[in-house]
Amino acid sequence: MATKFILTIPLLLVTITALSWGNTLYIHVKAVLAQFLIADAWADTLERDSDFKPWPWADTWPVARMHTEILDGDLYILAGAHGSSLAFGPGHMDGTVAPGESGSSVIAGHRDTHFEFLENIVIDDRFQIQTRRGTWQTYLVSNIDIIDTTENDTWLLDQSLDTIYLVTCFPFDAINPGGPLRIVVQLEPVSRVIGP
Repeated sequence: MATKFILTIPLLLVTITALSWGNTLYIHVKAVLAQFLIADAWADTLERDSDFKPWPWADTWPVARMHTEILDGDLYILAGAHGSSLAFGPGHMDGTVAPGESGSSVIAGHRDTHFEFLENIVIDDRFQIQTRRGTWQTYLVSNIDIIDTTENDTWLLDQSLDTIYLVTCFPFDAINPGGPLRIVVQLEPVSRVIGP
C-alpha cells in the first residue's frame, strides 16, 4: 500500500503541473487572439462609423488606437476602465472625453501588462492617438506624477485642457497589486498627422 502511495505522488505532481501549464497557455492564447479580434473590431469601427464589439458577449469595444515608438505594435483603447475591459487592453474612463477629442481624457491600464512600458517613459516621448474618425493626433509627454489615491486633493482633472492622462498602479515592481499609488503620465497635443 505504501509503495502505491509513493508511486502515485510523482504522477499526481506531473498531472497538476501539466494542468497548470495548460491553463497558463490557454490564458496567453486567449489574450493574443483577443488582440486580433479587437483590431478587426477597430477596423470595422473606422469603416462603418459605429461601435463594434470584438466578440458577441463583450461588454466593451475599441474607442481609439494608440501608437508610440516605445511599444512593439499598437494598443487599442477600450470603452470603460473596469476589470473586464482592462484584461484585454487599456480602458477609457467613463465621464472623460474620447481620446483625441477636445478636453481631458483618462486612459487606465494594468502596470504589469499593457501599461508596463510606462515605467520607461520620459518627458517629450511621442505618442499618436487615432480617433474613431480615423484622424491621428500627435502628443508629447509633458508631465509624469506619482499620486496617492488616499489623499483627496492629490490630483484634480482639469476638463478645460486638451490632455490625455495615462494612469496605472505604482510602483511597477510592487508585490501586492492595487496599492494607493498611481503614476499619471500627461500627454499634450502637438499636431494632427495622417498616420504614425
